[in-house]
Amino acid sequence: MSAAIGAKVLERFPAGAPRGSWPAEEYAARRRAEGEPATVVMDLESDAFLVVVPSDDD
Repeated sequence: MSAAIGAKVLERFPAGAPRGSWPAEEYAARRRAEGEPATVVMDLESDAFLVVVPSDDD
């Protein structure tokens, strides 16, 4: 299952992280620092934050 058309899910994080904790954003920031265009999106059905990158299936 992909998060959005043309996106590949790298990692998924539960939405119930402790207050002040942003594990999905921190993970995405590390990936961006490595040159990967990572973005965080919310999957409402699974109540999780997904870190995604554009798919190579173009």
